[in-house]
Amino acid sequence: MLVKIQTNWFVPVAVPFSVPHKLEGCFVMSKCVLSTHTPILFEVDNDKARRRRRRRSNWSCGCGSEEAHVQRQDFSESESKRELEVQEARRAISSYLGELGVSEEESLSIAWNCPGYVNMLLEGVRDLDEWGWETDEEIAGLSFKDKILRVAAQKGDKGKIAYLETLGLTLSWSINVAGYLSAHTLPSLIHKVTRIKQLFFSPPDNDGDNDNDHHPSLLVRNIRLTMRHLSISIDEDLQRTFSFFEKLQAKPGGLNILASQDSAFSSLIQSFPRMLHLSLDNHLTLILDSLLNFGIPTSRISHIILAFPPLLFWNLQILQTRLLAVKQINVADQDYAKFLLKYPWFLSTSIQENYAELLAFSYSIKVPKTQIDRAIESHPHLLSCSTSKLELMVDQFAKLGVRKKKLSQVITRSPQLLLRKPKDFLQIVLLFENMDLDKETIGRILARCPEIFASSINKTLQRKIEFLGRVGICKAFLPGVIRKYPELLVSDIDKTLILRIMYLMKLGLSEEEIAFMVRTFSPLLGYSIEGVLKPKIEFLVNSMERPVRDVVSYPRYFSYSLEKKIKPRYWVLKRRDIKCSLKDMLGKNDEEFAAEFMGIGRMPVSHPVSSNDSL
Repeated sequence: MLVKIQTNWFVPVAVPFSVPHKLEGCFVMSKCVLSTHTPILFEVDNDKARRRRRRRSNWSCGCGSEEAHVQRQDFSESESKRELEVQEARRAISSYLGELGVSEEESLSIAWNCPGYVNMLLEGVRDLDEWGWETDEEIAGLSFKDKILRVAAQKGDKGKIAYLETLGLTLSWSINVAGYLSAHTLPSLIHKVTRIKQLFFSPPDNDGDNDNDHHPSLLVRNIRLTMRHLSISIDEDLQRTFSFFEKLQAKPGGLNILASQDSAFSSLIQSFPRMLHLSLDNHLTLILDSLLNFGIPTSRISHIILAFPPLLFWNLQILQTRLLAVKQINVADQDYAKFLLKYPWFLSTSIQENYAELLAFSYSIKVPKTQIDRAIESHPHLLSCSTSKLELMVDQFAKLGVRKKKLSQVITRSPQLLLRKPKDFLQIVLLFENMDLDKETIGRILARCPEIFASSINKTLQRKIEFLGRVGICKAFLPGVIRKYPELLVSDIDKTLILRIMYLMKLGLSEEEIAFMVRTFSPLLGYSIEGVLKPKIEFLVNSMERPVRDVVSYPRYFSYSLEKKIKPRYWVLKRRDIKCSLKDMLGKNDEEFAAEFMGIGRMPVSHPVSSNDSL
C-alpha cells in the first residue's frame, strides 16, 4: 500500500508485498512511512484492495498470474476429486443399505439424501488413510468403496442414522435418536415410520372442507395463545408438550414448522423418539380408532397429535376416559370434535382439574354453567387461566357496577375480557373518564357493548374517535354520541360507517346535515342500507311524497318498523287528509296518536320496534 508522505511523521502501514520502486514524493521503509501530516484514519474496501494487490503483485514480480492459475487449477481438481468421492460414497451407502434388507429404490433415495452421514463416513475414511495403515495392514489394500463400507459398519447404527437424516433430522439428532432404536432393524424402522405417517399424518382431503378452525395457522395461533395465557400448575404431559413447543420456537421458522407435515413429523420424532417403540397394531391403531370414533376427521388427526403428543403414550382406557370428560362442557350442536381440535389440551389432567375450579368460580359469582361453558367454547384458553387471575378482572367489572346478570351477559358476549390484564382494561376506563363519563355510565357501556373493552386503544378506539371527528362529531358532542350508541366504537369504518355516510350523501344530504343527524340520533350509522335505510327512504319519498331532508330534523324515523308503525300511521293520516311532521306522526305513543288524530283513546296498531338509543 502506498501513502502520500512528507516528513516528520511516522505512520505504521502494513505492506504485504515488495515494492522496490521509488515514486515521486513516496517512499516505503519496511513497515513505516514518513509523513508531515497527522495520520488520517481510513478504511479500504477489501475487495478493491485485494484486486489492487493482485495487479501490483503481478506487475512487480511478473509471475502472480501463473501462480493464481495453478491455485485455481488445484482447487478445481480438489473439488472434482471431492465430488467423485461423494458420488462413490453414496453408491457404497446404497449398497450397504441393500445388504441390510432395504429395497434398491429406498436405498438409493436414502443415500442421495443424507449429506451429513456421507460427510461423516468420508471423514472416517480420511482417518483410516492417515492412521489406519500403521495399525492394520488390511486397510492398505482396501478400495475406497470398501473403506466406506468398513466405516459404516463400525458406526454400529446399521444405516439408521442415514435414514433418520432423510426424515429431516440433523446429523447430531439422527445419531442421538438412533441410539433409542437399537432393537429395530432398518427395514422394520422404515416400515414403522411409513405406517405412522399413514395413520396420523394423512394429507388433507379435497372434500371442500374449508373450516378455518382446522387450518395449520389456526393450530399455531392456538398454541401461542395457550402458552401466553397459561397461569396454572401443569402436569408432566403438559410440561413435555410445552417443552416441545419451546424447542420449535428456538428453530428457524419457529412454530410455523408445524404447518409442514414432513418438518413437523421429524420434530416430533426428535422430541418423542419413544413413539417409534410403540406397537402399530396393538397400540397406535387403537389410539387412532378412538380419535376417529370421537369425530376427529382423518385429515385432522395430525393436529391433535402435534398439539398434544403425550396422548400417544397413554393406554386406551385413559384416552377414552379423557375423551369422555370433554362432554362435560355444553358445546353448541354437541360438536365436541370441533372443540377438541381447537383445544386438544383439555385432555390433560391439569386442564380438566382447572375446569372444575372454573365451574366453582362461576357459581360463586352467580354465572350459570351454560354461560361459562359458552365462554369456554368460544375462548377455550380460559381453561389455562387460574381462577385467581380471572377474579382480578371480575373485581374490575364490579367496580363499574357490573355484577350478577350484567356480569353474565358480559362474559357471554366477550369472554376474552377475562383474559385481559387489569392495567389494559383500566386504560380504556380512563379513556372514557377523559370524556367526562362517570363510572356508572362506563359500567352501562361495558354491559351493553363489552367488545369495546376488549379492543385496542390505538388500533381501534382512537381511530374511530378520530373518524367521528372528521365527519363532524366534535369533542363536545362525542360523550353524548358514545353514551347513546357505544357500538360506533367497534363498527368497521370501511365496511360500515363510510358506506352509510356515502349512501346518505347520494340522497343529497350534506356532510353537515349528516353530522347533525348522528349527533341527535347516534344509532343512525349502525343501520343496514338495504334492510333499513333504503326501504324507509323509498317509502318516505314515493308513498308519503315527502322530501328526503325531512329525516334531517327527525332521523329517529329510521328506528321505527316500516310495516308495524310507519305505514299504519301514514295510512290513518292520509285517509283523514291530515298533514304533520314525522316527529308528530311517529313520536307519540298509541294513545296519544289516537287521541290527537283519531278522536279516540287508543289506536289499534302494534307497538313499534325501535332501536334502543339510550343506555
